[in-house]
Amino acid sequence: MIDIHCHILPNVDDGARSLDESLQMAERAVEDGIEAIVATPHSLDGVYVNRAEEIVSGVVALQRALSENHLEIKLYPGSDLHLCTNMVQRIRSGEACTINDARKYMLLELPSQMIPEGVKDEIFSLKLQGITPIITHPERNAVVQHDPGILYELVQMGALAQITAMSLTGDFGEFIGSISRSLLKYRLIHIIATDAHSRKDRPPVLSRAVERAAEILKDYKAAEDMVTSVPAAILSGRTPDVPEPIRVKRTGRMF
Repeated sequence: MIDIHCHILPNVDDGARSLDESLQMAERAVEDGIEAIVATPHSLDGVYVNRAEEIVSGVVALQRALSENHLEIKLYPGSDLHLCTNMVQRIRSGEACTINDARKYMLLELPSQMIPEGVKDEIFSLKLQGITPIITHPERNAVVQHDPGILYELVQMGALAQITAMSLTGDFGEFIGSISRSLLKYRLIHIIATDAHSRKDRPPVLSRAVERAAEILKDYKAAEDMVTSVPAAILSGRTPDVPEPIRVKRTGRMF
């Protein structure tokens, strides 16, 4: 399995607080069957600014530590980029890091309580430059929760969407769980990732969520693809094979 959203780099955001904790997270991931992780620290959120070169060097250092501790897991650079203006320019300047630093895919985090007016303009600009945004944990966005049609519109524009494993397994409560099931059934979710921040409270575990997704979709291969073939295509810069979303009509205003 491949985890494309994980806060495993030490001392760069609210994820791993030390190298030891990073190693513990990697150990837990290996136990769960995860073979590759994209290290995605928060950035451009008003608190953290992790530049691409800093993330790449951090991944190299952590990869070395993993090898020294006989933890067989491959790391890739990335970042959890908060929606802001001029994202294309920020990527070009190195202020923002895309997945595998390849400028093909990026994680795009929306504010939790709203969807800013410029989101479609930013997605359009990114797509024009050959960069596909992957909207992270849309099930936790207040607008999407009450109007999933907006996520349908963003996916129709060419965005992908990633759900958090613990949302699917009910660890964030029944309300988030029910939203997660709905988005999955509408085929608006393309990737399952851990969004792990620690070994214990928010661990890098995917297997339970895959089993839950398989139950919801009644299709184990479709669930498995969301942690194998789809993220593998993203890492290599290819276009993943994803299902056509089921049309969801808008129920309210976007903003």
